[in-house]
Amino acid sequence: MEKGPKQKGGPGMAGALAGVLGLCLLAAILLTGDGGRASEAAAPAMLTMPRLSAAASVDTEIGEQVIPLGRAVGIKLFSDGVLVVGLSPVETERGAQYPGRDCGLKAGDVITHINGEEVDTIEEIQEMVAQQQGEQLTIQAVRGQRQLQLTTAPVANSQGNYQLGVWLRDSMAGIGTVTFYDPETGVFAALGHGINDVDTAMLMPLESGAIMEATVSDVKKGVSGQPGELHGQFDLTRDLGTLYANTNLGIFGQLDQNELTQGLEPVEVADREQIHTGKATILSNIRGDKVEEFDIEITKLFLDGDGTRNLMVQVTDQGLLETTGGIVQGMSGSPILQDGRLVGAVTHVLVSDPQRGYGILAENMIRQADSCRQAQMS
Repeated sequence: MEKGPKQKGGPGMAGALAGVLGLCLLAAILLTGDGGRASEAAAPAMLTMPRLSAAASVDTEIGEQVIPLGRAVGIKLFSDGVLVVGLSPVETERGAQYPGRDCGLKAGDVITHINGEEVDTIEEIQEMVAQQQGEQLTIQAVRGQRQLQLTTAPVANSQGNYQLGVWLRDSMAGIGTVTFYDPETGVFAALGHGINDVDTAMLMPLESGAIMEATVSDVKKGVSGQPGELHGQFDLTRDLGTLYANTNLGIFGQLDQNELTQGLEPVEVADREQIHTGKATILSNIRGDKVEEFDIEITKLFLDGDGTRNLMVQVTDQGLLETTGGIVQGMSGSPILQDGRLVGAVTHVLVSDPQRGYGILAENMIRQADSCRQAQMS
């Protein structure tokens, strides 16, 4: 069985996550020839998560006051169960064998139990596989909405180590942008889309997670056909807030430290009927820990949907264009302001034209945040 980085707490955390600091959170999409809605391209670091069905039934009063942030943060996420990201042969003295594939496991399955015991880390699975010494074991897994129970026997590779022939992932880390903070509840929202596994495009099922202070060190400038990205470092030793939901409309949690919001004033959240094409701004953190305001244009509105692409935007700020080339990965979640109100957040960049991208309505994020908070409290 192949190893993957996950240790929940402890000194091993820094080493486990340090290798993925370059993971930036923003979807990249290809623009269709007609200039209308875009088709999804491979989007490193996230996927759309099935939206919480309860969200639409929650009566959230649009127009409440929240604090727009635009601050880049480190994000770490630990999965609920262990995600299968691939299958591979085990090279044995009798040739290649496929115990994981042959028992029915597929990429995208989430392993939740081995021999009836709950598992959340790769290390736990490795220990149980080693203990079996080639004897049969049972695997409980989730595939979409289906519960699976499978049986297989690990096989020894040429070095005598027992393996299942599966690639696993149980954690992710990266840099993204916090959209807003609600001073009444302490809830924060970020990204405007879910965090997805880079190999399977599956939404990472969340067991626990946190945001941490980050510093943007440099920017890879975006060009046509190749989105840019923010590079940075974050402090793994101190959490600023706790994550409790990873959804297709953003990630949500509780802010534990107030340093991100010091000196900032709340603004009204725009109702969708108040949003119009024309001039707007975004708040984004593209150097150090400084949040700056940049000019954009809202060029098209898609206000009927509840998804992540309700606004088409174009960067017009010359300073931002010179530094980043437009929208880059890591800016996902940057608040969009118009007429003194929070109207949305940046979510996607067009691969063919990094000056353009999409944004989600703040209204949709507010509704989802409220739904997740109620679910957390129930």
